[in-house]
Amino acid sequence: MAAAMQEAVEEVPIMAMLTGAAECAGILEKSSLGSATAPVGMATRGNNTAGESSRGQCKTHCGKEAPSRSMEGVENHTSVAMFILLGLSDKKELQLILFPVFLGIYLGTLIWNLGLIILIRINSKLHTPMYLFLSSLSFIDICYSSSISPRILSDFLSDEKNISFMACATQYFVRAWMGLAECCLLAAMAYDRYIAIGNPLQYSAIMLPSHCWKMIAGACASGFLSSLVHVVPCFHLSYCGPNVIQHFLCDIPQVISLSCSNPFICQMIVFLVAIFVGLGSLFIILLSYGFIAASILKISSVKGSAKAFNTCASHLAAVTLLYSTSLSVYMHPGSSHSVKHKVLSIFYVIFVPLLNPLIYSLRNKDIKEAIKRQHFYFSKNNICAAIIITIRKREASICK
Repeated sequence: MAAAMQEAVEEVPIMAMLTGAAECAGILEKSSLGSATAPVGMATRGNNTAGESSRGQCKTHCGKEAPSRSMEGVENHTSVAMFILLGLSDKKELQLILFPVFLGIYLGTLIWNLGLIILIRINSKLHTPMYLFLSSLSFIDICYSSSISPRILSDFLSDEKNISFMACATQYFVRAWMGLAECCLLAAMAYDRYIAIGNPLQYSAIMLPSHCWKMIAGACASGFLSSLVHVVPCFHLSYCGPNVIQHFLCDIPQVISLSCSNPFICQMIVFLVAIFVGLGSLFIILLSYGFIAASILKISSVKGSAKAFNTCASHLAAVTLLYSTSLSVYMHPGSSHSVKHKVLSIFYVIFVPLLNPLIYSLRNKDIKEAIKRQHFYFSKNNICAAIIITIRKREASICK
């Protein structure tokens, strides 16, 4: 008897909860029907009051309020698929004027650097470590300029300067790869100049071609890994809102500023890469030139000192040009919207690859002599002689 009474007592709360739930469902259904039958455009206060009272009764009977629709899902963010580059100017007339100028600069960059590579390749007297590094520097400048200039030229002729998310990431990755590799290669060239001046008797034994190729491969690998390390996390941030880049190219400070998530970790990674690779290469260059200066001071003759310094003048000019412009651009990130910042960026991005081969060609006697020899060989007055010499060389090789 006691057991039966206990079971009946336990069933009472359960039945009450079921009854309350049924009443709750009926109240909500009535309120929804009432609101549905109301005329369109008439939101009566009675319907709102009935809905609120029904929800209150539902909360009383059921013990908790049904979750609202806004609380069911997470906040919806739309991912940015395209960026908009503002470019150098929004005036169409100025863009049409700048197009042939930038096209001439880009073609000049390709011709000078490619011509320097071919000249070093076909002249056996230029098959030395210094010119091997120089040809690699020209190749890097070609890749660096080709990652930016075609896009700038196409934007001059188009009304919409849209760039896809992946194209923006690829452009910056290649540019960062080539730029960081160039810093490392300039450090290797500074070491080469130190060995040539500080230890000339063992230069040929230390700077073997295999060692030079390893240094070039190390510079390219360092640039690749450094670029990969900071590009991947920066472009994996959440980009959900603004997509207008205040620049004529995809640069990491402007891209990170558009992120919806916290960019602190990415900014620290970029900072560490700049310190260890960019400024680390500069430290090696300055250290090498410190030893070079000490070696030059030990030379007794003024003529010997001037000759030793002239071998470093072109490299020193290229280093000064690169680091002065790059530091001017990236040491003032807050002024990225100013005209001065864009002008410095143009000089750093467009003119440096053009001026590098000119610096090394105009101040180098070996390259000047090689150019004169090639001009003499291919001049109109010596075409027949060149053909005869080539035929005789082939005949001699066949007879052997």
